[in-house]
Amino acid sequence: MKRKLIAAIGVAGMMVSVAACGSDSKSGGDTKADGPKTVTVWVMDGSAPAPWIEAVNKEFQAKHKDVKVDVKIQKWDGIQEKVTTALSEDTPPDVIELGNTQTAGYAATGGLADLTEDKAKLGADGWNKGMLPSAELDGKLYAAPWWAANRVVVYDKKAFKDAGVTPPKTRDEWIAGLEKIKATSKGKTQPLYLPGQSWYVLAGFIWDEGGDLAVKDGDNWKGTLADPKSIEGMNFYKKLQSYSTAPKDKDEATPQQSTDVVPKGGIASWIGLGWEAGGAIKAIEDAKGKADFGYFPIPGKTADKPGSVFFGGSNLAIAERSKNKDLAKEWLALAAGKDQMAKYAQATEGAALPNHDSAAFKAPAGTFAEAMGQAASVGKLTPITEGWANVETNPNPIKEYMTKVLKGQDPKAAAEAADKEITERINKK
Repeated sequence: MKRKLIAAIGVAGMMVSVAACGSDSKSGGDTKADGPKTVTVWVMDGSAPAPWIEAVNKEFQAKHKDVKVDVKIQKWDGIQEKVTTALSEDTPPDVIELGNTQTAGYAATGGLADLTEDKAKLGADGWNKGMLPSAELDGKLYAAPWWAANRVVVYDKKAFKDAGVTPPKTRDEWIAGLEKIKATSKGKTQPLYLPGQSWYVLAGFIWDEGGDLAVKDGDNWKGTLADPKSIEGMNFYKKLQSYSTAPKDKDEATPQQSTDVVPKGGIASWIGLGWEAGGAIKAIEDAKGKADFGYFPIPGKTADKPGSVFFGGSNLAIAERSKNKDLAKEWLALAAGKDQMAKYAQATEGAALPNHDSAAFKAPAGTFAEAMGQAASVGKLTPITEGWANVETNPNPIKEYMTKVLKGQDPKAAAEAADKEITERINKK
């Protein structure tokens, strides 16, 4: 999933097959006591633009002429098992890209180096405050946030124009616009395509109300969907979903909204990631059609800021068993530093938000990247704990809760049942 966050947003420079990079999946920094050393870096397919990674390595090697940087490109499929194995070996890769929801789990097992004492050297003071928590666990730093991406509303410009609707700034304006589209299209167009189980979207509405998916309770965690504030978030989701004919028991990937639903037409707007927008445009153009999309941040309750969004993305960590920790920290400080992150943002053409707010790409007006960047200041993460991965395992209790409410069950009773399951899962080690 993380690869796609970047890959299909029309980014021209995302090719990764460069001479300095290898596709060999073997772990391992150099363990020789003498002779040239090798710093091994694992990055995921699609995350590191070739010109950018070459520039980072060139700058690093200018200072360390006797050190080779071996960048190995990995695939997301099966990567968790692969990383788990690599971190347990005597010669793991030195620097590893990890999904931001995976980092806490690896840190909890002792597989990642504690970087807390290196914060100043790594430039942590300048990192995006919404991304940083995913790199921490129990007050300690185990990675550098690298990049993130979030969802925005994608809309058909003609459908909005025909209904006399302009991009809204608040929830109330959003609902009013959907009502106008519903009235003018007379059932021929869905004002908003929103599947019943798009739980990352729901999370944003819950956060806007001051609620959460789960919170710390002493030494443990507990689900909090039954909190009145969280239920208000679900109520708003239900209101939005009433403008859609999407299935109430499926998520945005079943069927895939960007390639299997939107290209067929009849949809005025939908909520998606950049790769989804790019995928929809390609599918429409492949069918000899023309896509004319506009983009706006998910509206907030008031016009002063957009609605909260989930940050998907990646961190860069150092293996605890790395034989080259000091060199790895220097490479990491360079790669995650403000100067190189500014170049990263340019290389990805705004497809990803860099870890430094001041390094963000100045996206052209009207682009997906512009809308995504406008919501960067309100990006949030799922609970930072090793047990969160258990919550997302199918059948996901949050998804089941959403379907129950959308089909008419009492929100509080459904939320209490989901909270019981979330609490049990999240506290499993």
